[in-house]
Amino acid sequence: MVIMTAKLSKSKLIAIALLLVIVIVIAVICLSHASSPAEPETQTETAVPAQNAGTNEGRIAFLSAFGWEVTDQPVQTQQVRVPTDPSEVFLRYNELQRSQGYDLSTLAGKTLNRFVYEVLNYPDADGTYYATVLVYQDEVVGGDICSSAKSGVMHGFKLPD
Repeated sequence: MVIMTAKLSKSKLIAIALLLVIVIVIAVICLSHASSPAEPETQTETAVPAQNAGTNEGRIAFLSAFGWEVTDQPVQTQQVRVPTDPSEVFLRYNELQRSQGYDLSTLAGKTLNRFVYEVLNYPDADGTYYATVLVYQDEVVGGDICSSAKSGVMHGFKLPD
């Protein structure tokens, strides 16, 4: 029978334990980031989490967090399906979503609830503006602010300067 022994000093044992702890912490951070919902690599606006966007009050509170005042009830409510084979129009719209921290491509094939509210306080408004909130499983997953004019603007939830 062959017996091998190794002698470790306390400083080497502490260094090995510290290295092991660092490796575990890095692994946990990487795994938690990988298991979280996909986020765009670059964000120009930060997504604001909505408290219970499944309720009208929750959606209005969500829009209020950006400074928007909207009608008490949506002017339009419908279900929309995220395409599995995206068109150029969808890809452009999703770029807007990605710029504010959402990514609709992760929901391909899913049915979302779309709520449209009339905006009451759009700065220097010339015409009617609407806030669209897209909800999936009681969470806001995207949306926009847009003008009803034929050549109107569309942008993210952030209130323009």
